[in-house]
Amino acid sequence: MIETLHTVAAFVVAIALLIAVHEFGHFIVARKLGVKVEKFSIGFGPALLSWRSQDKEVLYVIAAIPLGGYVKMLGENPDEQGDEAKVELSEEDRLRSFDVQPVWKRASIAVAGPLFNFLFAIVAYMIVGWGGQSVLPPVIGHVAPASLAEQSGLLEQDRILTAQGVAVHSWQQVEEIAKDRVGHSLSLLVNRGGSERSVEIDVPQTALDPLLINVAADNIGMGPGTQVVVADVVKDSPADLGGLRAGDVVIDISGSPVSGISAFIDEIRAHAGKTVPISVKRGDVLVNLAISPQVDNNGHGRIGAKMATRSMLPPEIYHMSPIEGVKYGFVRTWEMTYMTLDVLGKMLTSAISPENLGGPIAIAQIAGKTAELGLIAFISFLALISVNLGVLNLLPIPVLDGGHLIYLAIEKLKGSPLSPKLMERTQIVGIVLIGALMIFAFYNDISRWLKG
Repeated sequence: MIETLHTVAAFVVAIALLIAVHEFGHFIVARKLGVKVEKFSIGFGPALLSWRSQDKEVLYVIAAIPLGGYVKMLGENPDEQGDEAKVELSEEDRLRSFDVQPVWKRASIAVAGPLFNFLFAIVAYMIVGWGGQSVLPPVIGHVAPASLAEQSGLLEQDRILTAQGVAVHSWQQVEEIAKDRVGHSLSLLVNRGGSERSVEIDVPQTALDPLLINVAADNIGMGPGTQVVVADVVKDSPADLGGLRAGDVVIDISGSPVSGISAFIDEIRAHAGKTVPISVKRGDVLVNLAISPQVDNNGHGRIGAKMATRSMLPPEIYHMSPIEGVKYGFVRTWEMTYMTLDVLGKMLTSAISPENLGGPIAIAQIAGKTAELGLIAFISFLALISVNLGVLNLLPIPVLDGGHLIYLAIEKLKGSPLSPKLMERTQIVGIVLIGALMIFAFYNDISRWLKG
């Protein structure tokens, strides 16, 4: 119960904060450009707290449902205001109405929301860099037999100093660079016993998209020295009936050593309806088990256990210098923006299954987990979600900021705005698309939750 409340609280804080940042972007730019803002609300529903600005013009509201927010500008939806209301506007208010502003001002206000999400991410990543990240060190702890890593002369305990000429301080950096080098060569500089040596590896193409696999482990054959641990076992599942227990460290499956979750899962999936031998370490005792994965709807084997990885090396805290932290803020925000666009594009072309799309439940779960890991991890999570909000809001879909920018571009080209009726129809299409996307994401969340 306490864990659930913690997850919900982290989710609410994250969403409320990031939406506040987004709406503040619209608000502050509108005010700076002379547009009259009537209301700035964080949340929907009944007002819990409200007050007027010093000039008595803006009503600030904190509402009961913190999962949204909005900025109400004078004349933003002129078709919703009666002719009488328009006539009663003073000359000053008429000139400050949103709908009479030139296209560049309205476009600036529209783009300000996503822009502030990107600015928030930049600052957040700077804080993460300066505050110190707990990272898995880029030390090779496992080299698979006959792998590219072994053929290239890499050994356990080699510390990777640079990848493609970029200094690396965590195994995550190594993996991200390796993903970009699929189909190309990967240059590594490693430290071995105080001496440095260069290694060149040709990373082969993969059947699956690199974003969906662990390239370093699956393609190159090297890992940071992690153990695969049983995090939880579903009661009366094949894992439970086969004797698997939470806390067990998986040593091998079908006689092959296990160094990563993906290899373990692949072996389980391939043995649907068959018995597979698994050796685990329970405390100081080696236990041999025989488990029969059940067949799921896709014909894959499942055992009803949640797996996790545990580093064999202690994590390191890496603090960036002031200049390095500033650079990290901009570079990391760009990397996450590019990755988000890449994933969206690959989902549209079916290169990546839309089943990987996460919704509110997935976001809440990650929010809760990162909050448990500490402030720096939670800030990093906020930065990632902020980038996603910025990108999604710039998509050319009616009702989103990107859709408004398309309307304004058309207006600029044709010299007059689209008809209210056409805009209304396209916005209905936009609402349907966004609603369908949210339902699908929520369905994915429920499916993952039910599958354990």
